[in-house]
Amino acid sequence: MTVVARGFWLLRGRLARVSALSRSAVSPFAAPGAAGQAFRGFRSSGVRYDAIIISGTEMAKQIQKEIQHGVDSWVSLGNRRPHLSIILVGDNPASHTYVRRKIKAAAAVGICSEIILKPKDVSQEELLDITDHLNADPRVSGILVQLPLPDHVDERTVCNGIAPEKDVDGFHIINIGRLCLDQHSLIPATASAVWEIIRRTGIETFGKNVVVAGRSKNVGMPIAMLLHTDGEHERPGGDATVTIAHRYTPKEQLKIHTLLADVIIVAAGIPKLITSDMVKEGAAVIDVGINYIHDPVTRKTKLVGDVDFEGNKLHLF
Repeated sequence: MTVVARGFWLLRGRLARVSALSRSAVSPFAAPGAAGQAFRGFRSSGVRYDAIIISGTEMAKQIQKEIQHGVDSWVSLGNRRPHLSIILVGDNPASHTYVRRKIKAAAAVGICSEIILKPKDVSQEELLDITDHLNADPRVSGILVQLPLPDHVDERTVCNGIAPEKDVDGFHIINIGRLCLDQHSLIPATASAVWEIIRRTGIETFGKNVVVAGRSKNVGMPIAMLLHTDGEHERPGGDATVTIAHRYTPKEQLKIHTLLADVIIVAAGIPKLITSDMVKEGAAVIDVGINYIHDPVTRKTKLVGDVDFEGNKLHLF
């Protein structure tokens, strides 16, 4: 698929994670309810420019089929079926929801999984004992610790307690270091998902200006690393000129950067951060923000991204 010459690409990516436990599997993403929002066309000088609509749901289904095929091929060669162990601490409803989705996604592609549930007062030492045990278990292909952890537990220490080769979240300091050195590594899932969206939709990054709104070490930073690095290196990058903004970047300064951008990736955790007047014609926008807000109409909590979808609708005609 080629990039449209005109129009505003708006991809709403609700990215759930499917863990890549075999080198034969495509860097995976998404599953339940993924990227269901459509691109919108915006009016400029009284002329409407339509953008291509990309179904994130269909893309997720295709990737799921590819992973399932890879797992089946791996097992047919006599290898052990991939097994994912998830450590879940406490009773955070969001964490439990995410873990259920991961278990469901793993089952859909033929990956075995288990949940190791611990109370919120579990000690850091016990969690490290669990990771040590899983590291040594040949049955376990990948390990994931659901974040956040309770305040008395140091997340970085626990993440570094996972063997790098089993660190499916890509949070181990060795995997992050290899990512920054353009070497092959396990890449954080949302960053990997954004890269996969760009690759499969044909969004051009070579020599282009990219704005990444969000600087988290698990999302914004790895996305920026993937996009700005050399396409000829061991782990090829996007060869883009990348600007990183964040929640403290003044809105007027952010607008200056986004109006120059060919690609905007939004992961700041701020609803309605990006509006249509901040995006130039032909730019691609990928929204991976996750925010829960109160809907005054329905009086219910709803999930929204960082891009102002409702405001953007006003520019359709």
